[in-house]
Amino acid sequence: MASDQIRQMVNFILQEAHEKANEIRVKTEHDFNLEKQTLVHEAKLAVQDEFAKMEKDREVQERIQRSAEIGQCRQKKMTLRDELLVSLMKEASSKCKMVASGANYPQLLQKLIVQGLIKIEEMEVVVYCRKDDVATVKKIVPAAVKEYVEIMEKESGIKLQPKVTVNEDRSKDLPESSNGGVKLTALNGKLVCDNTMSSRLALVYEELMPSIRAILFPEDQ
Repeated sequence: MASDQIRQMVNFILQEAHEKANEIRVKTEHDFNLEKQTLVHEAKLAVQDEFAKMEKDREVQERIQRSAEIGQCRQKKMTLRDELLVSLMKEASSKCKMVASGANYPQLLQKLIVQGLIKIEEMEVVVYCRKDDVATVKKIVPAAVKEYVEIMEKESGIKLQPKVTVNEDRSKDLPESSNGGVKLTALNGKLVCDNTMSSRLALVYEELMPSIRAILFPEDQ
């Protein structure tokens, strides 16, 4: 009888142990599955974040590359335009050289001297020119002074008596790059009127630049 009770107690304890072990196993599996789901979800989020970051980096790199390509195209376009404008300037400069070798060049020199005298407004003036133009300039200076005096007398009623000389220092003659014309100075070089062909061309070129660009590059307007 006592042994039967002991067996029953042992069986009860064993049954309780099995049930407890089963509960622990079920809870462990449940916790494990939850942990696994959490880890998988977090891994998915990490992968998605990494993919999004990689995609964003790719888009940024594409924008940088596209911007660089646009910048290169603009730079190339600007370089080609500048080269075209420089070529136009060179062509115009060559035309100036043709003018300086033309039959009407002496008359042009006279007008440039008169204009220079009006601008500089001094009584003692030195005229500089190219070496090849010295003889011509010396020849026309009297006529230029006469024309200047007549203009000033007509405008102011005063007859001036300016002293205009041609530079005698051949080392100071204007360079060939001036393309002709004259340069007038007064007050020991403190006042200068540059009426060379190159300076006049540069002035006209600067004034007409907006119009030149509008004609050559209408797409920018």
